[in-house]
Amino acid sequence: MRKCIIYKEQNGMVSILHPAPNETHTIEEIAVKDVPSGLAYKIVDFSEIPTDRTFRNAWDVDENLLTDGVGGEHSVFLDDPQHPDYKQEEKW
Repeated sequence: MRKCIIYKEQNGMVSILHPAPNETHTIEEIAVKDVPSGLAYKIVDFSEIPTDRTFRNAWDVDENLLTDGVGGEHSVFLDDPQHPDYKQEEKW
C-alpha cells in the first residue's frame, strides 16, 4: 500500500505529500524533512485521500488527528552531509 503524508499549513490549507515510488528513505524520514518545522502530520494510506479534486481548496482535516509527528527543523535528511547533525561513518 502506498502511503502519503497530510498536514495543515499555517494558512489552514491541507497539504498532501506523495513520496516517489522509488524513494529509499522511510515515510517517517520524509515527513520530518518535508513537513514544515513545527507542523503536525499524519501518515495515511493513499486510498484515504479523496479522488475528487473539484473542491480541493476546501478540504479540511481535524488537527487532533495529526498525531504521527511534527515537521523537523531541517530540510535535508540526517544522512546528508549538509545536515547539522550529520555524522560520517568511521571506516576502519
